[in-house]
Amino acid sequence: MSDLRQTLYHHEEGEGLHVDPDAASFHRTETERRTAESSGSDSDSTNDVENEKDEAPPIERQETTVEEIRGGIPYEHDVEANKPTLEKKKSSRSVKDPNLVTWDGPDDTANPKNWSMRRKWAATLIVSCFTLVSPVSSSMIAPALGSISQDFHITVEVEAQLTLSIFVLAYAIGPLFLGPLSEIYGRVIVLQLANAFYFAWNLACGFAQNKGQLMAFRFLSGLGGSAPLAIGGGVLSDTFFPEQRGKAISIYSLAPLLGPAIGPIAGGFIAQNTTWRWCFWATSIFTAVVQCFGIFLLQETYAPKLLAWKRDKLRKETGNMELHTEFDDPNKTLLNTLKIALARPFRLLATQPIVIVLACYMAYLYGLMYLMLSTFPGLWSKQYNESTSIGSLNFISMGLGFFLGTQITAPLNDAIYRRLKKKNNGVGKPEFRVPIMIPGSILVPVGLFWYGWSAQAKVHWIMPNIGAAVFCAGVIISFQCIQTYLVDSYTRYAASAIAAATVLRSLAGFGFPLFAPAMYNALDYGWGNSLLGFIGIALGVPAPFLLWKYGETLRSKSQFAAGS
Repeated sequence: MSDLRQTLYHHEEGEGLHVDPDAASFHRTETERRTAESSGSDSDSTNDVENEKDEAPPIERQETTVEEIRGGIPYEHDVEANKPTLEKKKSSRSVKDPNLVTWDGPDDTANPKNWSMRRKWAATLIVSCFTLVSPVSSSMIAPALGSISQDFHITVEVEAQLTLSIFVLAYAIGPLFLGPLSEIYGRVIVLQLANAFYFAWNLACGFAQNKGQLMAFRFLSGLGGSAPLAIGGGVLSDTFFPEQRGKAISIYSLAPLLGPAIGPIAGGFIAQNTTWRWCFWATSIFTAVVQCFGIFLLQETYAPKLLAWKRDKLRKETGNMELHTEFDDPNKTLLNTLKIALARPFRLLATQPIVIVLACYMAYLYGLMYLMLSTFPGLWSKQYNESTSIGSLNFISMGLGFFLGTQITAPLNDAIYRRLKKKNNGVGKPEFRVPIMIPGSILVPVGLFWYGWSAQAKVHWIMPNIGAAVFCAGVIISFQCIQTYLVDSYTRYAASAIAAATVLRSLAGFGFPLFAPAMYNALDYGWGNSLLGFIGIALGVPAPFLLWKYGETLRSKSQFAAGS
């Protein structure tokens, strides 16, 4: 078995890996570095073990970070830099296990964390394209709601808005199931099958014969379309180290926000020149193209699944059925995984102040975005007397705001993190993602005030568009900071933290457009948007300052947060 030499690559408190070049089996030794705080044991993990302390002479620390694998998610954890000596600890895991299958050393290219940057960015772009397709569909029919209402005899405005927003309601349900499925079967297969499910029902929307069919098909297509929102963040966590992750998340986070702005532009011209049914058929064609690229270019990134494949291959080659990975768990059935995954996001929402505050603020921003998307066509047709196609061009301002916000956030997010980490003796903290959230929380209400009062006054069309662009820039800046902060704070449970935020924001995206017509009829654009802006100030402006001051304390008291 000399050609099957393995290097254990799992770092825990007082535990590490060593390569024995003359050994044909797997050897685990103690490391010369440890984290400042252990990752903690959790009842949900069957891999947790108790460490037995054993005194040893102090040694000098060599690095400021180590990479850990927690619950199947590899990630980098900062080591407290101000401790001059370390204490060796012995773990029950340090017992030699010749049957343990793991990575071939810390530089194993089979580990997605060690992929080339070209390969990592290929995965990021494919996942981002998957994430773009569904949001485009969510809003593409906005300019065509009048035609749909006429064909299906919809006379109640709330019902017309429901045909648009019911797609987003599925976003609140799909991730709760699709995320756990990806932990059992892998990221790629779930992503591809869910996209095919979305494709089938989105295509069916174009053949709907009544409003009931259209709403049902829209909801089902939304379930499949929610997969990239549930799984995409996990792909980035699988492949990028924390100091690289900010830019990748900026690109990935742009898709679900830029998509709803792009969709109505195309939808307006389609609705005016052909039929609203082509809104669905066109997105189905686009989906098929992305699906083809994904089949050939997107590779599996989930570490437990990759190691399971390696284990199965070695079993077949050697006949040794005792080979196993550290993630093997006979109790990890689909039913048990679903139970944990369905419960944990709500546990986080109920017990974690950080998740509560950020999820509520993200939900508010997402709801505002879909409120504006659903009412934007009416503004230009009623206030400015523009045609459907010309009015849809105003959505460019929203897309421009999202794009500019991303260009601001992408380079600054990682740069600020690295600079603050350097000032903190090389120790990184999730709170270092917070500073750039401040301008985002200010731009949101400023954009709402600008957009609302200029629209009510019917000034030149450029003024409401500028306000919409400022608002959208604030939304994307805040979104990216919140998402990165949650991933860094709840590394092991990042999927659950993001799922908690996704549930709330999807419910808001579904509900906000439904009350928008009544609000604008009562308050008009000026005071209606001002009310929303004042709420945004109350929710958003204090959040970054509170996180900066109390975030670390709250994380230290949490059983879910990284480093607690």
